[in-house]
Amino acid sequence: MIRVLEAGFETTVQDLGRFGYAHLGVSASGAADALALRAGNLLVGNPENAPALEMTLTGATLEFETTAIVAVTGSDFGAELALGRAVEIAAGTVVRFGAARFGARCCLAVRGGIGVPKVLGSASTHVATGVGGRPLRRGDILPIGTESIRRPRSRILAQLASEGPLRVTAGPQACWFFEEWYAAIYTVSSSSNRMGLRLQGVPIPSPSGHMLTEGVALGALQVPPDGQPIILFVEHQTAGGYPKPANVISADFWRLGQLRPHQAVSFERVTMEQAHQLLRRQEEWLYSLV
Repeated sequence: MIRVLEAGFETTVQDLGRFGYAHLGVSASGAADALALRAGNLLVGNPENAPALEMTLTGATLEFETTAIVAVTGSDFGAELALGRAVEIAAGTVVRFGAARFGARCCLAVRGGIGVPKVLGSASTHVATGVGGRPLRRGDILPIGTESIRRPRSRILAQLASEGPLRVTAGPQACWFFEEWYAAIYTVSSSSNRMGLRLQGVPIPSPSGHMLTEGVALGALQVPPDGQPIILFVEHQTAGGYPKPANVISADFWRLGQLRPHQAVSFERVTMEQAHQLLRRQEEWLYSLV
């Protein structure tokens, strides 16, 4: 069992999300940095999709009432645990996470997973709707599950480079926009949330008129009438009517989860072939942990 002594800003139970319900208006949700969650689970010997704790900007203080094997991945929150490796902690240990030293989120994977009930096939907390639960509070008690499938790994996880522009491919309405916006630098607004990352900067001229509402995807760059772009995030709506000049590539989704308020953001267009190559390299890096 894990007892929550302090919950932090927004600590939630997450797995890779609930898929197959977009036609009902239920977005997948899941870990904001899914790569960190997958890597942490592989380090402790869990399936990639085992539920773990994801902390945002400021971390939790947790008391482990039983011995556990854990791994911290993603951002460094200054915990008394080595980042990017599996470690055993004794029963009665209190682990304190502070403020993020870089990035925005860290994942705490526990061997066996977090043993909470699943809703629509997933343990993920959809913060905006409450589907799957709510952010943790002081006094919550979390059971440790039984989802481990292999021995923990002793390897130390190398950090992926997160600098440079976000890579994007052309969106469905790319031809409606001039490409000068690629040269612009934006900042992440403090009003961003798990539904969308709002950017502030030189407005992107948006075409006049209206378009039909259509399905939207994680990482889509929407341009509302004010020209301030929004990157659709893990709790994005399942349909929208704003034009989309670009979409962040899958290999950079984890970087969206590490964007902090007021951080500078720029974009670089790549081809679909390049996007596939980048994702393949990332998957090869991840599965070197197995």
